[in-house]
Amino acid sequence: MPTPWKPTKAQLLAAHTKRVPDLVAKDLIVLFAGINPGLYTAAIGRHFGRPGNRFWPALEAGGFTPRLFSPFESDRLLDLNYGITNVVDRPTARADELTNEELRAGGKRLAAKVKRWRPTVVAFVGIGPYRIISGVKDARVGLQKDLFGGSYAWVLPNPSGLNAHYQPAALAELFGELRRWATRQHRRDEKKRSNSPG
Repeated sequence: MPTPWKPTKAQLLAAHTKRVPDLVAKDLIVLFAGINPGLYTAAIGRHFGRPGNRFWPALEAGGFTPRLFSPFESDRLLDLNYGITNVVDRPTARADELTNEELRAGGKRLAAKVKRWRPTVVAFVGIGPYRIISGVKDARVGLQKDLFGGSYAWVLPNPSGLNAHYQPAALAELFGELRRWATRQHRRDEKKRSNSPG
């Protein structure tokens, strides 16, 4: 595992121009789609990198990972058949700095990625951006009615420490529900593919 490190103030300021590479492979069970990288995340080049972000604890509590992973171990998710991308690549100090136009454009790019990579489920980590991207103004947390880029769409709450509406126990339950549903669906899809001629 790479040695964890903390960015300096200068590195945080310079992070506005950095990009966090997608963590993707074909036929993942779940592709998590964050809103966009925060400056801390961009500075270290690892998804959900800021200390205090509850994404990694929620993954463990929901049964996605066998123990608490550090953002610096994110590559190990691919071994478990999970990946991470972002709706918008541009790093910001806060997600509300993004415009609706940026989110919609990012949604189109994400749909193209989803078509190419074909995850069973694309899980949006944040309901507000999903409502803007999908145009479904009353979308709720959980499985969505419409597919996204040909994959099932699921919405999770934003795990940022700033989101006080969802405490760790609730996040664990919602992440666990996604894992169980996506795993079953992935197996069903694999079975269908293996039984189809050619």
